Amino acid sequence: MESIKAVFWKPDPTAQMRKCNSLIRSNTRKLDRDMSQLKALDQKTRQYILAASKRGQRNPSQAKQAAQETRTFAKELIRIRKQSSRLATSKAQLQSVQMQVNEAFSVRKIEGSIKASTGIMKDVNTLVRLPELTGTMRELSQELMKAGIIEEMVGDSLPDDELLEGEDEEAESEVDKVLGEILQGKLPKAKVDEKPLEEPEVPEEDLEDQEATLEQMRGRLEALKS
Repeated sequence: MESIKAVFWKPDPTAQMRKCNSLIRSNTRKLDRDMSQLKALDQKTRQYILAASKRGQRNPSQAKQAAQETRTFAKELIRIRKQSSRLATSKAQLQSVQMQVNEAFSVRKIEGSIKASTGIMKDVNTLVRLPELTGTMRELSQELMKAGIIEEMVGDSLPDDELLEGEDEEAESEVDKVLGEILQGKLPKAKVDEKPLEEPEVPEEDLEDQEATLEQMRGRLEALKS
């Protein structure tokens, strides 16, 4: 029945605008939830850095291991912050799309016609390629095509290597900057002493706990990207 109606009647612009705004709000809420999770993960990682640093200060025999841990956690924190920044940029783009879409429908109401917007198409193409938004952004792009606001279907999602560009090997200076911020300039020394000393044995359970913590953090980051 709906397909028959579509042949004889054009889609209701008001209904189309409501649906587009509903999809945009849904995407905004998704980004807000992801950003909230990243904020909590940021705070937890800062606590891990502080705890490792304090442990190294209390027990000189563990200073080297503690210094390595702080740098490892600092690298994870850099990744978290980069992803959080990417999501914040995506949210700003999404809000821009909403303003442009509402403006396009307003013009259509006044002039009785609508022109395809290359600006909206460019933003939607960028947003639909993000793993966090792919599904609902594809649905939004279809609605915008029906309304005549955009002319082309959007491309595929960004490849992992493009999303993670620059995240595999954080610059040591960036790690130092993060540690300086959290530890208030008191960077832990990577080496306890230049003299040859017996390497302190780190309990196996401590190493396992550290690896488990890092795996949990990486799991949360991957979950946000999927």
